[in-house]
Order: sequence, then structure tokens, then C-alpha cells
Amino acid sequence: MELTQLKYFQAMAKCHHFTQAAEEMAISQSALSRSIQKLEQELGVALFERHGRTSELTEAGQKFLFHVDRVIRELALAEQEIQIDNGGEGVVHLSFLHSLGDTFLPLILRQFHARYPHIDVKLYQQNSSLLSEQLANGETDICLCSTMNEPDTAWMYLWSEEMFLVVPEDHPLAQKSRVNLREVEDEPFVALKPEYTLRQQVNHFLDLAESHPQIVFEGDEVHTLVSFVAAHLGVSILPHVPGTEHLGVVFVPISFPLCKRAVGIAWNTIRPLSPAAMTFQQFTIHHFVQDGEVPMNQPAKNPSSKQHS
Repeated sequence: MELTQLKYFQAMAKCHHFTQAAEEMAISQSALSRSIQKLEQELGVALFERHGRTSELTEAGQKFLFHVDRVIRELALAEQEIQIDNGGEGVVHLSFLHSLGDTFLPLILRQFHARYPHIDVKLYQQNSSLLSEQLANGETDICLCSTMNEPDTAWMYLWSEEMFLVVPEDHPLAQKSRVNLREVEDEPFVALKPEYTLRQQVNHFLDLAESHPQIVFEGDEVHTLVSFVAAHLGVSILPHVPGTEHLGVVFVPISFPLCKRAVGIAWNTIRPLSPAAMTFQQFTIHHFVQDGEVPMNQPAKNPSSKQHS
């Protein structure tokens, strides 16, 4: 059994007509007929029911076609992957949560581009509801997000990200080594809008602590929230945002409840990934799972703080 035979069979199964299939494969009709007959002899079954120059797949032919399609598709993907590894080109459409742009993403993109300089990564920063829509509609290949439980979507855990209470540096809680979220009861609070997964997780943490801060602002950007905390408009609960301590804020660890969120990689299971997208997927999974690496999201200690519990 040869690859050429399988391609001839696939073309015949699609066209249902010897003349059309022969023209598509640029061979004579007699050569196509001999190839199909030889394949049937090797398998010991009839693959087509012939009606003159047209034909229909038998039940055995339908089963065989399923596997032939998969074999040819996998071979094509393998060929493209090898080309990419040897300097080939490709495009990955990558969507990610707003809050990941300061931690994981710059790190992994820098390393990925160093390894695959000819793969272009198109970036889309979205909230969680739009991420799932993009994935379902085929508008993006890969999503970096919190847990996603959508139909036809696979999600794989990569790392956990600690959440902190963000307060102005002159706030009474800024000097503590850890805080219980009950301590922010009735505090003015700035948060992401309700449709963001991060906001939903923050709501869950506050519910666990039976804490009810006053929501004074709902926004779209983590950096905006940090700036508003620095302006004494309220406190917030966020992952550490590098490079923001100069604004005059402190990221205080939370003792209760346990405030962490899982971050992972998601893809659509019914839309085959392109070789470039598969390369990015495997590179990312290998980076975090096999190598055991996680991005640093620990805030630098405030040297002027007096650590009290």
C-alpha cells in the first residue's frame, strides 16, 4: 500500500466519478481504476459500488476513508512542522486575558521568537467571555486564560498565580505581612468589570471571607486599577503587576482565603491546529509543565515597611 494509492482513493471518494477524480489527480482514468482495484485486492474488500463511471463508497470504504483522511492530514501537518523547524513560516492567532500581559506573555513570546523567528504571533487581548467566543468561532487558535469549560474546548493547566491585596503605601494595611480579607470590609474597592473572570474570582474570594467592600469603580485594565489605588480611590485584589510599585502601592499577601487562580492554555478540539499554532502550543506546554518553570509574580518587598501580622 502506497501513499499515492491512498491519495487516489481519497480523490475518488470525494468526486464519486472516475473521470473527475482522474483529472483532479492528473492521471489517466485507466491508471486510477487500476490503482483502486489493486488497493481493494490488498485490503480484500470492495471499497466502491460501481455504477458505470460513477461510484459510491461501501460501508468498508467509508470506514477506510476516515482513517485515510487522518493519515494524509497528519502527514501534511508533519511536513509543515518540519518546514517550520527548518526556518519555515507560519502564523499563530493568540488570545489572552488582559491581566496576563505583564507577566507570562512577554517572557514566553521572547523565548518563542528566539526559537521560531519566522512564526508570526497575532495577539488579541480580550475578556474571558470574548476569548471563548473567539475560540469557538475559529477567530483565534490558542487562548491563555483561567479555567475554560466550554463545549469542544480543551484546557490544560500551566501555573497558579497568587493574588494580593493592593493598597496605597500609606494605608494602614500596607505595613502588614499578611491580611485577612475580612479586614477590607466597608473599604472603597476598585475592580474589573463583572464579565471578567478575574473579577468573578475576586467576588468568590470576598464571599468566602464574608467581606463586603464598597465597589466605587469597575474598569477594563489592571493598570488602571493599580493607578486608582495609588490615587487613594480604593483598594483592590490583583495578581502582582511588575513595575507598579513606583506608583506608591503595596501588594500585601492574603492569609484568608487562599487567593490563587489557575492559568492555562486552551484550544478548540474540533478545529485542527495549524502547524504554527501546534508549535506554539507544544512549546508553551513544554516550557511550563516539563521544565517546571513558572513566571515570577512575587512583588518586591517594601524596604520601608514594618512587617506586622
